[in-house]
Amino acid sequence: MSLKSRSVMVVGAGIAGIQASLDLAEMGLNVHLIEESSTIGGRMPQLDKTFPTNDCSMCILAPKMSECARHPNIKIHIKSTVNSVMGNPGDFTVEVIEHAKYVDPEKCVACGLCEEKCPIKLNDEFDMDLRKRGAISRYFLQSIPSEYTIDKNHCLFLTKGVCRICEKVCPAGAINFADKDKNLKIKVGAVILASGIDAYNPIHIGQFGYKRYKNVVTSLEFERMLSASGPFMGHVKRASDDKEPKSIAFIQCVGSRDESIDHDYCSSACCMFAIKEAIICKEHLKGLQPSVFYMDIRAFGKDFDKYYEKAKSQYGIKFIKSKVSEINELQNGNLNLRYVLENGKLQFAEFDMVVLSVGLQPRKNSWELAERLDIKVNEYGFCRSDAFTPLRTSKEGIYVCGAMNAPKDIPESVISASGAVAEAVKYLRLERQEITEKKDAVPEKDVIGERPRIGTFICHCGINIAGVVDVKDVAEYAKGLPNVEHSEDLMYACSQDCMNTIKERIKEHNLNRVVVAACTPRTHEPLFRETISEAGLNPYLFEMANIRDQCSWAHMNEPELATAKSKDLVNMGVGKARNLTPLKRLPISINPKALVIGAGLSGMTAAQSLATAGHEVYLVEREEELGGNLRNIYFNFGKDPQKLLQDFIENVSKNKLIHVFKNSDIQKIDGYVGNFKTTIKNKTTKKEQDFEHGVVVITTGAEEHKTKEYQYGKSGRIITQVEFEEILHKKEFPEGKPKNVVIIQCVGSREQDRMYCSRICCTKAIKNALTLKQLVPAVNIYIIYRDIRTYGFREKYYSQIRDQGAMFINYTPESKPEVKLIDKVDPNSRLKVNVFDPIIDNEVEIEADLLVLSTAVDARPENIDLARMLKVPLNADGMFLEAHVKLRPVDFATDGVFVAGLAHSPKDMDESMMQAKAAASRALTFLNKTEILAEGTITEVNENRCTGCGYCEEICAFNAIEVDLEKEIAVVNEALCKGCGACVAACRCSALDLRGFSNEQLFSTFEALDLVDVLGK
Repeated sequence: MSLKSRSVMVVGAGIAGIQASLDLAEMGLNVHLIEESSTIGGRMPQLDKTFPTNDCSMCILAPKMSECARHPNIKIHIKSTVNSVMGNPGDFTVEVIEHAKYVDPEKCVACGLCEEKCPIKLNDEFDMDLRKRGAISRYFLQSIPSEYTIDKNHCLFLTKGVCRICEKVCPAGAINFADKDKNLKIKVGAVILASGIDAYNPIHIGQFGYKRYKNVVTSLEFERMLSASGPFMGHVKRASDDKEPKSIAFIQCVGSRDESIDHDYCSSACCMFAIKEAIICKEHLKGLQPSVFYMDIRAFGKDFDKYYEKAKSQYGIKFIKSKVSEINELQNGNLNLRYVLENGKLQFAEFDMVVLSVGLQPRKNSWELAERLDIKVNEYGFCRSDAFTPLRTSKEGIYVCGAMNAPKDIPESVISASGAVAEAVKYLRLERQEITEKKDAVPEKDVIGERPRIGTFICHCGINIAGVVDVKDVAEYAKGLPNVEHSEDLMYACSQDCMNTIKERIKEHNLNRVVVAACTPRTHEPLFRETISEAGLNPYLFEMANIRDQCSWAHMNEPELATAKSKDLVNMGVGKARNLTPLKRLPISINPKALVIGAGLSGMTAAQSLATAGHEVYLVEREEELGGNLRNIYFNFGKDPQKLLQDFIENVSKNKLIHVFKNSDIQKIDGYVGNFKTTIKNKTTKKEQDFEHGVVVITTGAEEHKTKEYQYGKSGRIITQVEFEEILHKKEFPEGKPKNVVIIQCVGSREQDRMYCSRICCTKAIKNALTLKQLVPAVNIYIIYRDIRTYGFREKYYSQIRDQGAMFINYTPESKPEVKLIDKVDPNSRLKVNVFDPIIDNEVEIEADLLVLSTAVDARPENIDLARMLKVPLNADGMFLEAHVKLRPVDFATDGVFVAGLAHSPKDMDESMMQAKAAASRALTFLNKTEILAEGTITEVNENRCTGCGYCEEICAFNAIEVDLEKEIAVVNEALCKGCGACVAACRCSALDLRGFSNEQLFSTFEALDLVDVLGK
């Protein structure tokens, strides 16, 4: 039996590495997070916004970075590289080189004076060379850790023995030129690789003029231009003359889907990246006309098609299906595009700017790391992993996540990170953790009876806020408010530097209440609460004013109104803060068992992962057999899904920790995180059974859409992809081997009722077409499509089927194919398919022996009942809605409930397995604790006023309040209460109050404003 360790190493501190580290740390494991650069965060800090929500990227990432840096179980090693991994899984020894920083992190106060005085000015890599940095610098303003480091390759003293200006001006004496590289040997049980990705450098594609024409930029450079913290402070302008552009062309697939540069794969994120940038720049410049030149729009993610349609209909962005062959610069700096349309017509168009949507490729250090660790890479240099084990490398005990093994968007990176944790658990020793005080925790100060001493901190957020609101004026205004002892403005309140500043001011001014005016409390309130608790204040002595969403964003063209409104919000925040009182959080015990609902591929994967970690699992399946949709999949590009299915069934059935209930429905789920109680009912015996558990994982799958289009159901020759795959498996064709087969894509998808991409259909169609070609080499295959969405490495299969002669015909929703039976009397008659072909600019007619429909993936109708029982939301398409599309893709806002697989959204087999493992990993962060703390903001009952009418019980969506029939008084279950306040608003006797939102606190908020002034605005 292999050894097991309590420590693990994560290599790479982008969003994937951060997520993996946090999951592991929350399980009580010790994490060594290795990062080559001088900060954690990876690529995500360089982004301005994220699709499809247009959230500020840094705003949603900063709390994660801070949480990672603050976690007592995570040790961050910046400027470090892994040299070797020796030993066996469970007992690895990793040699790490921690490179000299030449700045003492314990002394550096990040004042920036060193960089200001540094005589060397270098291109700033973070800002894509669009501005300069010193030889001593930090990567970006909100870097964590926040200390500066010296670039030894460019520092005058380290290269030539002269200068040392930084040492002379440093007020903290933090410069240490005697610093040396350190060799560390770290014992760990497993290693997770998350070294990230690089953007392709288009300088090698000369016809686009990159680096020759100033107004041709890459998508990542343009992202920094758009960013409020970027070199242009969010003002879009041309590099050639500083003028605002009136037209911008986005050219897709630059460095992707290109065999000539050995990048014949799709980079997966570039289409959405371009659409997002087009929307954002259109918001920056109202008269701007963006145009996107593309081959296929690959908006295959959850709600991505809605975003794409919004770009067209609401923002007027033009999408031109074409191939750009050349860009030439005109005398005025404008750019002339030469491109070819689908029908072969040559076109020319003039634009003020061009943005090259560059592809993604492995980082150079990833290749070097793989070579040092003797890990296999694929033909493109990405870490090689198997379709059925997508998170494992070629070396046991070393796992991979993020974009290191394939180009990925942020949610997929986060999912793969949590999934890799579930894999690594096999070699880690998990022990259930009790709630303990941090070793360096500051004792909480008793403020009861003290006069309110309030500190206000107003955030610039780069120019996200300060670009509209006069932040310094708001901070100055706050100084005059009653009980405000200190007020100041901060550049980024959520940065490590500024949070340290807040803690210092609390001590310096003896503050006992804190108000921060910044962005949304949805993402940042927990961060600031933790900050003030580290200074000795109760975390509920904090109030937040959202002057970004409600002021600078809502009134972006009215700076005076935005500033006045910001003052009002700060005034209201201060008013409430005066009456804040300390709150306590109730401990909730955690039952270490799990319920997994649905035993398809995702459900069995999740159950196995939880059992591997040592937890009992109740696996409930409504059908008579395990397997779900996997039972209908027979081919996977050389892999055998049916063998995978049988292996899963055998392993799940034999595992003593997994209790399988087939042919059973969920009747009822009561309780809350850590303490759920579920009733199931066998559909045959009608026998009911109860069991208790701590978490729930929803893996109920989805189903094939039942279409009425294209004469389906009227002929045995018209079938769906699922039916087609079974025919191919059995090798039994209706009416003999076909000569002509037509496949129609997007049947029921990407339309008004289902405005989403079913994601798997293009790949499935091409997979089945390739299988058909093996069985009937002479067959003619016609694939009628809207966009071919073979993302990632699936692109090579698209190339293969084209090379084998398959014909692709593009159609639009306005000109759908028409299908007729040649002999209307004979149901087995051959078929006529008519469709307009844009390449020949004419309609074509195909006589088909077989018509295959790629139908949509539909949500299961039982999702509605399940969502109601668990108090979790569904989206408009009936699929489960996660807590955050980017950073919490398997969690719900309801703690202890997780989702994976097709129940979340359409996805392929490998993606379902990754997400199932991710859901298991997130569940383990609860199950490996004996208890957690409930929220402090919950309802309390005034027993003297309560009449026991029960109206609060009736209105509560969380079953958190019920009437004690003996006492005739409402009683609150503090563990179930979510603090929504519905019962408080509904109570006719004013017997209920919400802690943290009492009547007194709310009235003081309202009284902070002069009612006459409010009505006058």
